[in-house]
Order: sequence, then C-alpha cells, then structure tokens
Amino acid sequence: MRFAPWLFAVLILLPAAATPVFAGGVRWQGWDGGLASASASKRYILVDVYTDWCGWCKRMDKDVYARDDVSEYLNSHFVTVKLNAESHQSMSYQGEARTARGIAAGFRVNSYPTTIFLSAKGEHLTNVPGYLPADRFLLLLRYIGDGHMEKGVSWADYAARAGAGK
Repeated sequence: MRFAPWLFAVLILLPAAATPVFAGGVRWQGWDGGLASASASKRYILVDVYTDWCGWCKRMDKDVYARDDVSEYLNSHFVTVKLNAESHQSMSYQGEARTARGIAAGFRVNSYPTTIFLSAKGEHLTNVPGYLPADRFLLLLRYIGDGHMEKGVSWADYAARAGAGK
C-alpha cells in the first residue's frame, strides 16, 4: 500500500491542540480546546506551565502525572492543559489573542514548573510554583477538585485535617 503525500501534509497541518494527548495517563489538551472543554463540562482547569529545558518539569511528568492515582483523579475532576511558557503559539484568553508566552507572563509565572488552577469559566484561582511530590500534589488536587477552596476552607486547615500538616 502506498502512502499518499497529500495525506502526510494534512496530518502535519492538523492543529495539535485539537486532539487531546494522553501522556503518563493524563488526558492533556491544548489551551483553546481545554478552556472550551472546561466550560462545557463545568470542570476546573489545571494548567501545567513548563519549558522544554526544565528538568523539574520532566520529573513532574515522570514521577507525579504518571502515577495512576494522580492521573485518574485529574482525568475525572479537571480539564488538563499543557502550556509551554516559551512558545509563541497563538491562542486566546478572555477574548484577546495572545501567545503562550504572553499567557504565562500574564499569570506572573516566573519559575518552572508552575501549576495554574482556573475555574471552569477560565477565572484564575491560584498558582502553585515548583515541583510537588505526588502525595502532596494529590492532596492539593483534592483540595481544589472537591471544592474545599471555593467553600473558603484554608489550605492549612484542609491539609491539617487530611493529616498532612502544613
């Protein structure tokens, strides 16, 4: 069977953000598709802000996002978005055209990885800079994903009740 050259061109030109990608068990989406999906499903958005050169970002992918309990919780409670903080890819936020780099700067991301949490409407909830071990990260996901943050429970109180201390 011969591969048609035009088919290759079509596959190359398809936008990567249109199709969710499973990596480490997590269903990652692009920015625009992720925000639309969250709005339709009324789920929180987790944005993994990374760079290609970031060693801690790669470790987060390998040690945290790849864990079954983390990926299962993420896939059932969040829309997950990857955002390369150095990309000039065009996307939209709050009705304005921006680059991925511009969006990261707008959220005041200055270290990697940074995890940004947004409401289903795309409203900023909080930034969590740096690498977190999987157990601590899962606790954070449950704090936000189960609605404790929106109910006004402080992180310190939630973590203490969950037996994790501060």
